[in-house]
Amino acid sequence: MELEEEGEFDKLTGDFTDEASQAQFSNTFAELQAYSLRLLELHQNPNQSPSFFTSFFNFLQKSSAQSLQPFFDYVLFPLLLLLDAATECRSKAKEERKMISKVSDKVAESVVMCLEQLLSKCYLGSVDQMVVLTTKLAKAATLSPSEASEEFREGTIKCFRAVFSSLRGCSDNFCSCNQILGFPELLESNTLQRSFSKASESGECLVAFLQSLDASVAVGYWLSFLLKDADTEAARGHRGSGKLRVEAFLTLRWLVAKVGNADALAYFLPGVVSQFNKVLHVSKTMITGAAGSVEAIDQAMRGLAEYLMMVLQDDVNLSGLDMPKNVISGYDPNNNKSSSFLEELRRLRIKPEGQNTIVEEDNDGELVNMITPKSEFKELSTDSMKRKGSLHVARTKDWIEETSAHVNKLLCATFPHICVHPAKKVRKGLLAAIRGLLSNCSYTLKDSRLMLLECLCVMVVGDDEEISAAAQEFLECLFLYSGKHCVKFDVSDIFGRLIEMLPKVVLGSDESLALSQAQKLLVIIYYSGPQFLLDQLQSPVSAARFLDVFTICLGQNSAFTGSLDKLILARPSSTGFLHSIAELQAGAHLTDYGQTFIGSVPSGISKLTAIQEKPIQCPWETIRKTYEFPCTPPWFVTVGSQKLYQALAGTLRLVGLSLVPDFESEGQLSVITDIPLGHLHRLVSEVRVREYNTESWQSWYNRTGSGHLLRQAGTAACIINEMLFGLSDEAFDTFTKMFQKSKTVREEARQSGAEFTDGQRYKFGESTWKTKLKKAVKSHLIDCVGKIMHAYVSSEVWDLPTDRKSSLLQSDKEAEDITLHFFHGIGIFALCLGKDFASSGFLHLSLYLLLENLISSNSQVRSASDAVLHVLSATSGYPTVGHLVLANADYVIDSICRQLRHLDLNPHVPNVLAAMLSYIGVAYKILPLLEEPMRSVSQELQILGRHQHPDLNISFLKAVAEIMKASKHEADSLPSQAESYLMHIKSKISEQGSGSCYDNDTGEWESILYNLNDCKRYRRTVGSIAGSCLTTAIPLLASEKQAACLVALDIVENGIVTIAKVEEAYRHEKETKEEIEEVLRSSSVYHRQDNLDAADDGADENRLLPAMNKLWPFLVICIQSNNPVAVRRCLSVISNVVQICGGDFFSRRFHTDGPHFWKLLSTSPFQKKHKLKEAKAPLLLPYRNTSISSDDSLAEVSNMKVQVAVLNMIADLSRNEKSASALEVVLKKVSGLVVGVACSGVVGLRDASINALSGLASIDPDLIWLLLADVYYSLKKRNLPSPPTSDFPEISEILPPCLSPKEYLYVQYGGQSYGFDVDFSSVDTVFRKLHAQSFSYQMYS
Repeated sequence: MELEEEGEFDKLTGDFTDEASQAQFSNTFAELQAYSLRLLELHQNPNQSPSFFTSFFNFLQKSSAQSLQPFFDYVLFPLLLLLDAATECRSKAKEERKMISKVSDKVAESVVMCLEQLLSKCYLGSVDQMVVLTTKLAKAATLSPSEASEEFREGTIKCFRAVFSSLRGCSDNFCSCNQILGFPELLESNTLQRSFSKASESGECLVAFLQSLDASVAVGYWLSFLLKDADTEAARGHRGSGKLRVEAFLTLRWLVAKVGNADALAYFLPGVVSQFNKVLHVSKTMITGAAGSVEAIDQAMRGLAEYLMMVLQDDVNLSGLDMPKNVISGYDPNNNKSSSFLEELRRLRIKPEGQNTIVEEDNDGELVNMITPKSEFKELSTDSMKRKGSLHVARTKDWIEETSAHVNKLLCATFPHICVHPAKKVRKGLLAAIRGLLSNCSYTLKDSRLMLLECLCVMVVGDDEEISAAAQEFLECLFLYSGKHCVKFDVSDIFGRLIEMLPKVVLGSDESLALSQAQKLLVIIYYSGPQFLLDQLQSPVSAARFLDVFTICLGQNSAFTGSLDKLILARPSSTGFLHSIAELQAGAHLTDYGQTFIGSVPSGISKLTAIQEKPIQCPWETIRKTYEFPCTPPWFVTVGSQKLYQALAGTLRLVGLSLVPDFESEGQLSVITDIPLGHLHRLVSEVRVREYNTESWQSWYNRTGSGHLLRQAGTAACIINEMLFGLSDEAFDTFTKMFQKSKTVREEARQSGAEFTDGQRYKFGESTWKTKLKKAVKSHLIDCVGKIMHAYVSSEVWDLPTDRKSSLLQSDKEAEDITLHFFHGIGIFALCLGKDFASSGFLHLSLYLLLENLISSNSQVRSASDAVLHVLSATSGYPTVGHLVLANADYVIDSICRQLRHLDLNPHVPNVLAAMLSYIGVAYKILPLLEEPMRSVSQELQILGRHQHPDLNISFLKAVAEIMKASKHEADSLPSQAESYLMHIKSKISEQGSGSCYDNDTGEWESILYNLNDCKRYRRTVGSIAGSCLTTAIPLLASEKQAACLVALDIVENGIVTIAKVEEAYRHEKETKEEIEEVLRSSSVYHRQDNLDAADDGADENRLLPAMNKLWPFLVICIQSNNPVAVRRCLSVISNVVQICGGDFFSRRFHTDGPHFWKLLSTSPFQKKHKLKEAKAPLLLPYRNTSISSDDSLAEVSNMKVQVAVLNMIADLSRNEKSASALEVVLKKVSGLVVGVACSGVVGLRDASINALSGLASIDPDLIWLLLADVYYSLKKRNLPSPPTSDFPEISEILPPCLSPKEYLYVQYGGQSYGFDVDFSSVDTVFRKLHAQSFSYQMYS
């Protein structure tokens, strides 16, 4: 409450002037008088009820300082009496306590609560009053935990803090109290609740007294017992009070702030610093209990820094430093307040050595007074203080050097570990301490300055954004302001020290230490600027040494030094989802951008370029979220974490960025990259020597130095990739997010006229690292990339074995690692160059290699190729990888054709061709380009070719299958397009008339003629490729290898469909041609008719049946094979092709070759097959395997599935009107076999047999009814149906009962079967179902 609200107070008389204030004064006095009397009564009789304390505390809390100050002494007296009584009864021995009236804990705690509230609002009037009060409070605060409760001891310390925080300076402008800040300099803003601007009204200056030599003993004692109380709680472990420790440290900070004099505090510095360091040292291993209290550690950190700032401040030690004052200049720390602080705690193991603690300990481990025994300080008064000798040291140069060395030793043992403490508040305190020490004691603590800067660098790149921003702001101040000349030399020293220590810590066992060292180096380089790094790498020797350090850190020499968990994590998965393959397969559904159809069919070549009409960018953000690019080397998982690699890689990226030439410097990027590139050149030379000597990979790797060279090359590729990645916008964006510059700091620096020295050119709003790649710079970069790409795409390094199944087990992993970095390097170069990557020829140089390794057996290689393909598609302006491959298909196909000519040197090419066509999904768009590779593949699948390379037959077949799929995909649209074109021509003729149509629009008809010929050529291309694929695959139907046979069946099926579509399109084109010819004849334009006939060859109308004639014998051979999977697939193919070609063509063939099919239904799957004596042994060619598998090896289920496939084929053929004629000649034979199967007890064949009988009934229902009724009524003896009239004979007369199963009609038609015994329940079920499905319909229709 303000004075205006309380009334005017007379400072001379101590009374209020107006009547309202007099009334309030009286009311306040009455209230306090009542409470004081009750306090006195409670002192006389401690057993009285203390319930009034609650209302008393509330009254003190609500009352203003002005209303309480006149009655301060009046209220203070009874409270001190009770405090003395509570202290006395607790400090006596047990025997003496019984004779003294005990003050309860509740009363004692209430007293200190009210006393704290009173002291926080009223100020002391004299030195004597302060001495008396602090003596009583000190006696109470020094009670042991066994003597007093935690709340009581904590309350007394709070009272102490209230005493010091309420001390005010005097009104004398020349008094020493005006030279201090008055409160802890590192006090958080939310803790500072009161104003300290008002001067004390008493005649004595209490603050000046605290600064005097007369109070040095008291100050030392207060420091001693506060530190002792905090240490006692820490020693109690989990029973200790963290709150009490916090209050003790906070009270000490207020005491130091009020003393505020280096002379008065210097004597106690060794003991205080040692005690604070003890607190910080324990915090490295304790995270719980009072010792691990986050608040306590924070207060200790700030208290230590404030004490050092007070005693070792540069400005107050000028004489000891032997330096003029104008040298110690710089920034104003108060103008750039940091609000937050850093990273997470790891294991902290450093043990402080040689702590020269002045504080002694007794046998119980408790802290003894640093200055004087407690007994000598009991009744300490003003006079006794003055009689005591002063505790003063002369702060000479020797004392400053010795003290700073001692402090440096203690700080170095704790600060580096605390900067990674897990608690944010602790890191916040550390940052405040570092800021204060560097701002005030930079020269005095010159030995600690490098350590403090390194700790600050660690916090700059911490995970916590708030802490990182504050640390960056302060570090930026150090580099920006003109007083930073000391920082310039410090940075050079830190850089050299970090480079020297980096390999040791990275290869050591403490990963947290290695991470902090790498992060320090990254921060130092970033804030020092590119010119600093150029100066460090100016000479070739220094550059080579620098890269050698990173070669050791990133190299594989330390592999398998990590834990077993890391080795397990290092094992890659065998399979993985590849987004490139998914996108390539999804490309089958892509449409041509910008392509329209208006009565014409575009040519195949036009389809190649259609995709380029609408470029779509694939966002880099999507790729970055999906892939880690560039990724951590696989071997590094045994060395360190991902964060450690990112820190090391960030340094290399800054190196690459600093070496880029600009308008000020020529740059040394090409020169520096030559150093690691030399390892790749040596590897290429060694591999060439191996090839020349025809040495095996195992022998080459076992030679001394080969493995080391392989690992060196992998590490060199990693270093080159990271250096060049630093030139990309993505890398710069990463640095921007990591090092967020403070606009506030820059604007303040601009307003204050900050001076920049030593060529350090900081531009506001633009980082010094922002290098714009102009034309000259990019041309230099293209030259550098070209030199590196020449080594990357060398065939020698791509021939390194990466297959884990090979005999080169150890080097497989290392060869895989180096291959991965070649992949990543290609992607990085694309990011740096953008679309210049393709225009410079690098895309065409690397695309085939990427597609080739997309089908690698090594999952890591596949994943790397997948990621780089996505990067290339994004940087080249294509929406997916499929579009990228399609646009550059001519280069890929050319590479494939070139390697197909030398299959012995490139045995993997068939797999590449098959996989590319399979994954690309839009292979039909490059169909005209596939004729040459198709011819090469056809030659390799001839008899001699298959014998020369039997292992590649499946791969070649897969390639043919993909070409066949592409042809089928294109053929599917040909008939509809041809028909649409025909309708367009007819409508045009009908609109204008055939006679005048051509004369009215000559130009359009010329275009129509051109389009028609174009369509013919493209249709013939599709048909030709389909015919070639069929010719190539047909012989493989007789293959004993299941995989080859299945792929050949797929090719055959798609080939027949394709040729049928081509013939259908031909019929529409022929009709279109006739319409056009009629128009040309009507217009007498005969030369145009010659052009129309130029594209005819007369062989288009008859492709399907000749192809089927060649195919049928091989299908019959496939049916005769003992492979149930191939037989089932073959039956499905026969069903489809017969329906396509028509049944008339197959009527004679089923009559001739039908026994091979029907034999499959003659024996039950649960019956051993009957071997016919007349069965001929198959013809064995000399190059084929002579081992023939036996039927006995087939499971019953396999045989049953084959029979189901036969029944399904019969059902499909008989239901289709176009194919039903194929079974007319053998209808009785087939019907008898199917009825025999249906009437048997083989339940697994019942549904398929009913389906087949239903289909056969669509051809001849009477036959099927007779065959079933013959069995049904022969077995059914009762309840036979009567004839509808007497004109009809009985059933028994129509179908006389059979005396034996051989007399059944189905047996006589179908022949003898084995294992299919008649079961009446099955006969009944089949007959009823067919009666409902087929016979009833025939009866009533």
